[in-house]
Amino acid sequence: MKTVLIIVAVIVVIIVILLIIALFAKKDYGVEREVTINRPRMDVFAYIKFLKNQDNYSKWATMDPNMKREYRGTDGTQGFVSAWESENKNVGKGEQEIEKVTEGQRIDYEIRFIKPFESTAKAYMITGPASDTSRTIVKWGFKSRMKYPMNLMLLFMNMEKMIGDDFTTGLTNLKNTLEK
Repeated sequence: MKTVLIIVAVIVVIIVILLIIALFAKKDYGVEREVTINRPRMDVFAYIKFLKNQDNYSKWATMDPNMKREYRGTDGTQGFVSAWESENKNVGKGEQEIEKVTEGQRIDYEIRFIKPFESTAKAYMITGPASDTSRTIVKWGFKSRMKYPMNLMLLFMNMEKMIGDDFTTGLTNLKNTLEK
């Protein structure tokens, strides 16, 4: 009986320590990657502003060919929603909505993850000039926040690498698509 009490006490102490650490651990995180595409800025922007085109280059869009998709609104404009649902736990269920389009420069999205866990992120794609007008720098990134006490996971997960590698894959696919 005494051994069981000691084990329970140790577990409680560990949980309390982890909860205290989570109070002070970072809650915000962000990831951004970029690529240079050998196409003029307006050509690149005209392609990336349409969320449906992400199906052609986003790593996540290619992870489940049987994923259910739903679109609402006018693609390329504020308020357009692209939703997905997959049995693949790496894809899950969610939607992204265009929040703002700064023509020729930037698209801002809100991504709402529903499964396997609920979360919201702000994402963006930015086009900028490269060394000459026939080339474009594209930045793809997002920012999010993990609520307490789930933010403790940020101490053990390298979000920069995990999500950054997926952005790099997507941007490489985008470059290959647009430079054909």
